[in-house]
Amino acid sequence: MSEPKFKIGVVGLGYVGLPLATLLAEKFSVVGFDLNMQRVAQIRAFSDPTFEVSKESLKAVVKIIDSEKNGLYCSSDPKYLAPVNFYIVCVPTPVTKDNEPDFSLLEKASAGLGSYLKKGDYVVYESTVYPGATEGICQPILEQCSGLKGKEDFYLGYSPERINPGDKNRKLKDILKITSGCSPASAAIIDQVYATVIEAGTYKAPSISVAEAAKVIENAQRDLNIAFVNELAIVFSKMGLNTHEVLKAAATKWNFMPFSPGLVGGHCIGVDPYYLAAKAKLVGHDPKVILAGRKLNNEMGAFVANQVLQMLALIKIGMPGTEVLLVGFSFKENCPDVRNTGVMSVYNALNSFGAKISVYDPVADKEAALNSYGVSLIKAPKKMGYQAIVLCVPHKELLAVDWRIYTTAKGVIYKVKEAFSTRADGQL
Repeated sequence: MSEPKFKIGVVGLGYVGLPLATLLAEKFSVVGFDLNMQRVAQIRAFSDPTFEVSKESLKAVVKIIDSEKNGLYCSSDPKYLAPVNFYIVCVPTPVTKDNEPDFSLLEKASAGLGSYLKKGDYVVYESTVYPGATEGICQPILEQCSGLKGKEDFYLGYSPERINPGDKNRKLKDILKITSGCSPASAAIIDQVYATVIEAGTYKAPSISVAEAAKVIENAQRDLNIAFVNELAIVFSKMGLNTHEVLKAAATKWNFMPFSPGLVGGHCIGVDPYYLAAKAKLVGHDPKVILAGRKLNNEMGAFVANQVLQMLALIKIGMPGTEVLLVGFSFKENCPDVRNTGVMSVYNALNSFGAKISVYDPVADKEAALNSYGVSLIKAPKKMGYQAIVLCVPHKELLAVDWRIYTTAKGVIYKVKEAFSTRADGQL
């Protein structure tokens, strides 16, 4: 089959959209669209503050002017989407404060695309949704705004993002891609476009709904597995057992699945189970296991804080006013993203007891930490300045640091993640 001839438009140039647009630009003429003008300016200057795409990779594909030649032209002006005939939507799908699916950004993106949609165009969604959302929520908006009919005049597809932020070993091209379309013919063409750049290969799902469901259960399964080991950590702490030693021993069995306790956050694992739960309720099922895992993982910040308080009580240090340093603030290691960071739950719990908290993270997005949470990240920790240090996020540049030099003479150190080399007085 010959290589498909499309002009591709990627809507949303964040953690998902920019790596995809950059990769596709090696084989296609790509327009990258984002409403954030600062983001567009950064990309045009070959800079990616998310650290997902290197300066060299951007220099290789970014174009100064839009043209039909292979490469990436970025803009915050939607007029450049007009000549596109293969759209890929990569906007966030968060949850509301009540943990209900928030489709507002997806709906706005669909409405915006609808005004540019032409007969024969393709629209593929990568944003995480529950089964049925692409055809039940997005398609009607596209039809209303374009005056065209889906599956007849334009073609829908869904290919769930599988980006792993901060992972330098498994990049987008190395991760097998699920694809799907609204008909066998459209599914084949959509699959062919992705197969052009995904070296790991593609898997063509039999329907859009199957592809949507696969995405939400991938992350819901991981959330539940982490919840299980988090509950083990709570139980074993009451027994005086080292959770990691228990897990290490259990892992000697060939079919034992290795997971570690920790704080669950970010824009995927801590969010996607709510989408699956919401759809379950819509079809008349009350989800129990899915939401039980979410509840337990959401409570781990308070558990960590209580562990630290108990350690301090043993050395007769009480609240309020105790100086505490939280090391790491982003939702995962080697990634600046602070969305839904689990560290904030530790912060809030300690703050409720009157701790004087400092947060140090040389990797996290400082502006986002301040704007989203009101947390001002410090430039450097104080030597012998803290009665308690909580090692939360194991960024590679933090692993070998001797954190003992930052505690007071009687200070304690607690590890949330085992990767830190410093000897700790307690750990999750």
